[in-house]
Amino acid sequence: MTELAFVFAGFFVGTVVGLTGVGGGSLMTPILIFFFGVKPYMAVGTDLLFAAFTKMGGTVKLARSKHIDWPVVLNLSAGSIPASLITLYLLHTVGATDPKVQKIMTTALGIALLLTAAATLYKVLHGKVTPTTVARGQEAAAARPRHWSLPLLFGAVIGTLVTLTSVGAGAIGVTVLMILYPLLPLPRIVAADIAYAVPLTLVAGFGHASLGSVDWPMLGCLLAGSLPGIWVGSHLMTKTPERVIRSLLSVLLAYAGTKLIAL
Repeated sequence: MTELAFVFAGFFVGTVVGLTGVGGGSLMTPILIFFFGVKPYMAVGTDLLFAAFTKMGGTVKLARSKHIDWPVVLNLSAGSIPASLITLYLLHTVGATDPKVQKIMTTALGIALLLTAAATLYKVLHGKVTPTTVARGQEAAAARPRHWSLPLLFGAVIGTLVTLTSVGAGAIGVTVLMILYPLLPLPRIVAADIAYAVPLTLVAGFGHASLGSVDWPMLGCLLAGSLPGIWVGSHLMTKTPERVIRSLLSVLLAYAGTKLIAL
């Protein structure tokens, strides 16, 4: 019966991701903690690989259609992956099950959810501020950040946040990219965000697996529900009021973040 509940949870999160593009981690990790009573370290580790596998197919599709700006992905990865490895090393040294580490995880997760709620609301209010196309001959300029160091810095922050909480590579990543690459069209920003999240969540997820922080049977059930859920959500995207859904999501995420910080 529990396995079926995990499948339904995966389907629900997959549908919302397909509808809105909001990162699955911002929904799945709180669901696992609050509704299923999963320990924070196990919820984070399992959700990281859940996110990696669900976004992998999207990355392959986007790469084939040549929508991914690889220099943007590499710049962010250069900051996020080393930061993830350092965070994993610290978790391995201290121990992911240590009560103090658990408290840091839940607090960081709460902060990450509040940031995601703010980023989701920002997209509702200002989602159309970026261009939708790049003028011919301006492709290279659009893929250049405001300053070369900013993707490394923000990538390191997101890498640490994702490794500790499994949240940050979705709405937060898109908002950061919109700020760092103001000339990059929104579809290419979303594509870059999905692409760089795959290696980051794989590194962080397998790092957590080496710590024993991944529940493989639960992961299988979640994926069994999420993959068809994403397909359903993507097909319903044009038939639902996206702004209303995103607004409700931002309120829900803010509530969950506040509750986690208070734990």
